[in-house]
Amino acid sequence: MGDITKYITDVKKYADKVDEALVQKIVNYLGIALRSSKDAAMVSCSQKEELNRVRENLLKKKCGLKDDNDQLDAEIMKVCEKMGKSNRNKSRVTFCYLLVENLKLQSVFIKK
Repeated sequence: MGDITKYITDVKKYADKVDEALVQKIVNYLGIALRSSKDAAMVSCSQKEELNRVRENLLKKKCGLKDDNDQLDAEIMKVCEKMGKSNRNKSRVTFCYLLVENLKLQSVFIKK
């Protein structure tokens, strides 16, 4: 399972309440990407390819969204804005957490 404290601490910078179980599920989902390199553990909002990867892999494949790309890209940009321009290397876990929370997709990760 591993220690998720650093991820929870980062999520707390942007979210009022943090669902630790959701953070753990997102960490599990991201798996090897978090361990492979520092770059892979981050999201860069200035790289279109990176944002496309988030849209295609997280929102479409994992979460099953069928919305058009413009709608999904707008949601991704909301998270970019929330995390701020000064934060150039955004934690992938936090980014995904905020996106899942904003779109109310928690049930994809946590089955009730």
